[in-house]
Amino acid sequence: MSTDVAAMIAAKASKAAKAVANLTTEEKNFVLQSMANHIREATADILAANKDEVATAVSNDTSAAMIDRLTLTEQRIESMASAIEQIIALDDPVGKTRFIEQRPNGINIEKRRIALGVICMIYEARPNVTADAGALCFKAGNAVILRCGREAIQTSLAIAKAMQQALREHKLPDEVISIVPDPDRDLMLGLLKQEQYIDLVIPRGGEGLIRFVTEHSRIPVIQHYKGVCHLYIDQSADLDMGLNLLLNGKVQRPGVCNALEGLLVNKHVAADFLPKASAALAEHNVIIHACKQSVDYFNQAQLIEDNEFGQEYLAPEIAIRIVDDMDHAIEHIDRFGSQHTEVICTRDQANAERFIRQVDSAVVMHNSSSRFSDGGELGLGAEIGISTSKLHAYGPMGLEALTTEKYVVTGTGQTRS
Repeated sequence: MSTDVAAMIAAKASKAAKAVANLTTEEKNFVLQSMANHIREATADILAANKDEVATAVSNDTSAAMIDRLTLTEQRIESMASAIEQIIALDDPVGKTRFIEQRPNGINIEKRRIALGVICMIYEARPNVTADAGALCFKAGNAVILRCGREAIQTSLAIAKAMQQALREHKLPDEVISIVPDPDRDLMLGLLKQEQYIDLVIPRGGEGLIRFVTEHSRIPVIQHYKGVCHLYIDQSADLDMGLNLLLNGKVQRPGVCNALEGLLVNKHVAADFLPKASAALAEHNVIIHACKQSVDYFNQAQLIEDNEFGQEYLAPEIAIRIVDDMDHAIEHIDRFGSQHTEVICTRDQANAERFIRQVDSAVVMHNSSSRFSDGGELGLGAEIGISTSKLHAYGPMGLEALTTEKYVVTGTGQTRS
């Protein structure tokens, strides 16, 4: 039964995608502005649904990081609407053509950017994904199927209802932005089998969810397993700058994937830097997991063994290690990083370039906070996710990552001999 329902949802989305593909940029932007307006108008309804779900999450002893992601405020709803307006301002990738070459026989070869078709988003307690994914997929010419987790389903339904109202006003089918009303796992499994209709699956949530989706999907999956992000304080670092990067990356919003989870400090500056870091982190009640060489710099630090690094805390916690040099830091990142975001603080440009070149990560920062590893901060507008797999996108995914290219060959009647 779940497979039948999933097939019906996917088939309707596939049909709706054709309606989006025929829209001009101007028409899409008019609809997007209407979506932003309706989300603002629905603020009271969205907050009412969200209040009940947050209360349920709190009573179920849900983690602070998940409650933070689940909770909406008037300001966060306004940010959702504003993010849609930022998408309006972005250049539309659909229809962009690039000339490849003219062959000796006179045929012209071009590549033209087109929508992917139907995208299935699977996410947990992140109601903002409903607005971000719906708007981004729409601007890129796609239909989207939104499967939200049980924790945020009513909030997401309220957001989707506002966006579908905008679709109806412009005589577009609701299924351009479908939201699965039942978070039943069998229904999700049914969607993952609809390769006839769905072109790409993007899961956002915990590592368990992403591995489950990847293992059960017949459809290509963009993976974002976790964000184990490090800051490396180089021997030639500006230590005051390094401290600011540490605090911003760890305590500004610790429950997100671009927050710092690891601090690596060159042994030559450890004695100068770690006392400052200890005092600053203590002010913010950050729990410290320190290696044998660094544990004495902290009060009440928990000793961490060399094989215990690589945790995604999503909380005011951080793992700290003193390293011999940059090679040691890169070796640590290779072993314990998650290819999300890595940061080096250094005044040595050659060291910075070598770090950027050698570190295998979707985003590498030099003297800037890991918190900038975000679609909006990198100029992409609202992001649909951060890919830690290299096909077909790597890093924050904006509009262009929701499209592909097809060949267009133009001739004057040439035939192949």
